[in-house]
Formats: sequence, structure tokens, C-alpha cells
Amino acid sequence: MANLNVLSERYTTEEINYIFSEKGKTLSERNLWIAVTKAQKDSGVCIPDEAISAYEAAKETIDLVRIKEIERKTRHDVKAKIEAFNEAAGGYEYVHKAMTSRGLTDNVEQMQLKKASEIIFGKYVSVLRHLIDKSEEYYDLVLTARTHHQPAQPTLLGRRFSMWAEELYIHLVDFENFIENYPLRGIKGPVGTQFDILTLLGSKEKVKELERKVADYLGFKEILDSPGQVYPRSLDYKLASHLSVISSACENFAKTMRLMSGYELVTEGFREGQVGSSAMAHKMNTRSSERICGFSELLKMYTDGVSRLSGDQWEEGDVSCSMVRRVILPDMFYTSDGLCETTLTVLNEMGIYPKVIEAEVDKYLPFLATTELLNAAQKKGMGREESHELIKKYAVGEALRMRETGSSENNLAMLLNEDTEFLLDKNEIEKIFEDKMHFVGNAKKQIYSVAKKAEKLINKYPTEAKYEPKPIL
Repeated sequence: MANLNVLSERYTTEEINYIFSEKGKTLSERNLWIAVTKAQKDSGVCIPDEAISAYEAAKETIDLVRIKEIERKTRHDVKAKIEAFNEAAGGYEYVHKAMTSRGLTDNVEQMQLKKASEIIFGKYVSVLRHLIDKSEEYYDLVLTARTHHQPAQPTLLGRRFSMWAEELYIHLVDFENFIENYPLRGIKGPVGTQFDILTLLGSKEKVKELERKVADYLGFKEILDSPGQVYPRSLDYKLASHLSVISSACENFAKTMRLMSGYELVTEGFREGQVGSSAMAHKMNTRSSERICGFSELLKMYTDGVSRLSGDQWEEGDVSCSMVRRVILPDMFYTSDGLCETTLTVLNEMGIYPKVIEAEVDKYLPFLATTELLNAAQKKGMGREESHELIKKYAVGEALRMRETGSSENNLAMLLNEDTEFLLDKNEIEKIFEDKMHFVGNAKKQIYSVAKKAEKLINKYPTEAKYEPKPIL
């Protein structure tokens, strides 16, 4: 008994699963054979109409057991599929004329990859729309921003979402361009010269026309002019790199959700009946955010794996890459699909705790204001390093006191006011703390700018942008 692919079985939606299923792939191969056979007939090759009709009628009669039975004898997967299709069509032998195995499998694989890429691209457009929605929803919520995981300056929670949205947008634009210009190998024959198909059709014009028809059927506008037996595996590497880099924004979002949840600032959502720990009943773990991070790590691993095939073909080509590609190429789409579905789920189900966020800002605000205190002191005539040293002395001392005593009362402003060497008086110090919102600088404008930029892509793909995730385990 074969074991299931856990990515396919547990995390992937039906649409992506079908593309890479054995039945889905076999049907695509048969459709390609029929398309090529029709184009050959249109070019003057003697193929009876009833044969084409028989193939069309039989294309969904897919007996995977019979195909495996033939393959055990032939030890060749494509030959087994040819024989099984001919049997299902009543014994005709017109498919695969002047074609080689890679003329079938490479073109179908590229169709699978392009189709799956378009689906994943669309789901990321939805992720982008959700991130923009969150940036606008939390437009006014002041948050303690952290660098090196230490409190740094105030920001807006909405700006944190716009930060991830912009990162995703940049890579989405690149991915869109890659998909649109992804080139098909085409019908090129054993070494790429098109000798066999040229011999069959008799003219270069007919070969070109046939190849164009095949490309149109498979949904490609670009065709490689001079590949070898296989299309360059560097294209697989480039695709894997896109899928990996585009997941980065989601991983950054998920990691920050995990950190914020640990401080009880947010929740990724915890449904009725959900269990966080089989032992510690109080726990509400960020298990979905952790899963997103795991998916992203897998994509980096797959990219590394595919990179080893890039540039590794001998002369006009070989199929030493076959086994590796059969594992990695479907899996990187199962992973991307699971990542998108999980990210959308977290974005839909997450919640925030404004009171906890506000309390954290209040606790750290004097520390978060130190850069403004530094600038104000310089304007009053203090040297930059002199004022920095003085502020640091009290800020570090107060931070240590708060940690050692467990106090949330921050006395930094009072300590600076009491120091006669510090040139700001009490009123000047207090004025700095009057309005929390002024600490966020251009944050609101940045949220707006990212939203305007992303809006163009979202509006270009309105159906994809409206996509909502299927229920996840």
C-alpha cells in the first residue's frame, strides 16, 4: 500500500491537486495528443476523421491500472500511455506521430506549471487585498514598534500590515511578468531541430503553424526557438525562486503574529472546540502562523533542490532530472497552495486586543520618545553625544529598575527633568508626550501610498482578489 503525499492530502485544495494528479496529467496528455493530431491532419497528414473522433470519445476513459500494467512490461511510462490510449480508442495508432516523449511530457508539464502558477498568483492577489484591508482597518492604532525585538519607536498597526503588503506587491508584479512571458518548449523533436515533424509535414511553414496551434491550445504566447531535448531546467529554478520569494511577506506576517500573540497583543483566532495543547488546557497556540512559516521554509528547500538541476543537462539534454522534478515541482505548488489558504484563514480570523496594545505603548512611551528628546536637546544647544549619553544613562537605569521590580511605571521623563544638565524643562518634556500620534511620523501617508499602489493590481484581477479560503485542518 502506497503512502499518501501529506502536502497533497492535508493542505492542498482540489483545484491544485487535480492538475498534478495522475488522472489529471493523463487527460492533459491526451488532449495534447488530440490537438497535435488535429493540427497534423489540417497540415495534410492522412488521419481519418473517425480516428480523431474515437480518440476524443475515449480521452476520459483512463485506466491507471492498465497503464501501470503496460509500463511494467515496457519500462517506459509514455509508451505505456500511448498503448493504453490506442486501446481505449479502439486500436487506432495515430497519436504521437513525429513526437518524442519529451515533446509530450515537457509541454504538458509546462502547461501544468503555468496553470498552477496562475491559480497561486490569484490567491496571492487575494492575500494582498486582505493585507491592504487590515492596513486600513488599523489605520489609527498606535503600536510599539520593535527592532531586534526591543521596543524602538511608536508605529501604527496598520503600517505594519502595509509593510507586508508592499513586500508582497513587489514580488507579485515580478511573478505576473514571469507567468505572462513563460515560454513553451513546443514540438521540437528528439534533439530540438524539428527534423521529424518537418519530415512529416513537409514544410517549415506548416511546422510553424502547427507549433503555434499547440501553444495557443496550451495557453502560451511565447515559444522557445532553439531548446534541446528538454526545456532549460533553469526555468524550473526561476519558477521555484518566485514561489519562494513571494512567500516571504506571508512568513514575515506569520512570525510577527506569533511574537505579538506571545505578548497577548493579538490572536490568530481560536474557534469553539479548538484545542491549543493536549496537556496545558489554557494554551491558545498560533499553530496556523507556525504552519505558514513551515510552508515558507519548505519552499526555500525546494528552490535549493531545483537549483541543482539548473545547468545540469548534458549536450542537448537528458532526463536525469526526472525523478527530482516529479517530487519537487508538484510539492512546491501543494506547499504554496497550503500557505495561501492558511494565510488567508489567519487574516480572516485574527483579532486584536487594543487595551493591551495601548498599555504596552504607555509603558514604553518615554523610551520610544528618546530620539525626539535627543533632537529637542540638540536644538536647545546640547551636544549630540553629550545629550545621548545623559538620556542613555537614565533610560537604561530606568529600564533595569522596571524589570527588577516588575513595575510598569516609567519615570524617565521625571528623571530627565530633575537633571540640571539636561536643557529641556518640564513643560518642554511634557509637550513631547501630549500626542502619541505625532510619534508615528509619515506612517499614515505610507499606508495610503501602499494601498494606492496595490489597488492597481487588485483592480486588474477583481475575481482573484475576492477569493476566500477553503476550511483548513
